[in-house]
This record gives sequence, C-alpha cells and structure tokens, in this order.
Amino acid sequence: MLGRLTRWLRMLGHDVKYSTTLDDSQLIAVARREKRVLLTRDLELYKQATAKGIEAFYFQGLTGEEKLAEVAKRFNIRMEMDLAVSRCPKCNTKLRETAKGKVQGKIEENTLLHYDEFWKCPKCGQIYWQGSHWDGIRRTLESVKACLGVSSD
Repeated sequence: MLGRLTRWLRMLGHDVKYSTTLDDSQLIAVARREKRVLLTRDLELYKQATAKGIEAFYFQGLTGEEKLAEVAKRFNIRMEMDLAVSRCPKCNTKLRETAKGKVQGKIEENTLLHYDEFWKCPKCGQIYWQGSHWDGIRRTLESVKACLGVSSD
C-alpha cells in the first residue's frame, strides 16, 4: 500500500487520491478521467495502465523514504514543507491557517500554551501545528534529500 506516501505528498501540497477499495479498472478510469498519474506497487496494474495510455509510476521493494525520493526525483517535487500549500494528510483538502482562539477547546490546553500557529482542515476539522512531531518530519525530509543527493540549506 502507498498510504504513507499519499500522506507525505498531501503534506507537501499535492492533490493525491488514494483508495484501497477500487479495482484496477476503476483506478485506471479515475486516472484517465481526472488526468492523474497512477502510483502503484502492482506490476499488473502498472502494465494495464501504461498499455491504455495512462501515465503510471511503478515502485518495487522500497522503504517509505526511498519511495518518496523516487517520486520526488521522477516528478521534480521539492522536499520542503510549506503549510501555505499543504493539504490535509487525512482527506486531501487544502489546509487553512486559523487563529489560536478558534482552536481553543478543540485541542489540549498545554498545546495552546506552547504554540501560536495553527492550521485547520475545512473539510474534516483536523487541527495541525508544528509540535514535537515536526522534528521527525524535518528528519524524514532531510533523509529524502540525502537519497536524492540534494544538500540542505
């Protein structure tokens, strides 16, 4: 499955659909109708898609960071987090910056004491901030850059 890759691409600002319920013909139909690139670990799906003129990208046996690096390399995706363009990793809706006062009562009080900037998904209501998990996000992006041979500035 490519769920983790989906979430990373969304956080990096890319409109990504993900499904575990559609069959191969449905996935190909969606890719054609919406002019999407089909990312897959299924060699047969990849072959079917490319035979039908659908742009597809096939992964084999890669770690999560290697998959992200391969997609970044192939599609020229910058490994920089910009919350002004980020999408909700859960539902793919573009995030919106929101005032601290508007998240009060919806997140832990301790979080409000330590952070001032928040983003909210207008569709699912999920609230985001650059908390302690942000270090892990940075480390992952740095690791992907290293896979790509890109220096950090």
